[in-house]
Amino acid sequence: MTEELVEKIRETLAKVPDPHMGISIVEMGIVGDIEVNEEEKTAKITIKPTNPGCMSAANIAMQARLAAESLDEIDKAEIIVEGHMMADAICEMVNK
Repeated sequence: MTEELVEKIRETLAKVPDPHMGISIVEMGIVGDIEVNEEEKTAKITIKPTNPGCMSAANIAMQARLAAESLDEIDKAEIIVEGHMMADAICEMVNK
C-alpha cells in the first residue's frame, strides 16, 4: 500500500501549479522524495526549487503540504525544502 499512497500523493501534488510557469510542481521536477508512514498517517515530502532564490518557494511548500493533507490517508505532511537560500526558515514556517 505504501507505494500506492506515495503515487496518490504525487498525483495530488501534480495539481499544484508552479506560480511562474503555470505547470505542475511535479512536471517541473520540484517534488523530490516522498516518504510515508501509514500507521501514523504522515508524509515527508522533499521540495527542491529550481532557483535557490525562488520567491515562491514558501508558497509552493505550503501548497504542497495542504495538498498532501487533503488526502484522507494523511493527517500531517512535513515539507523539507532543499537547495534554497532560505530553506531552514521556509521549513520552519511551513511545518508549524
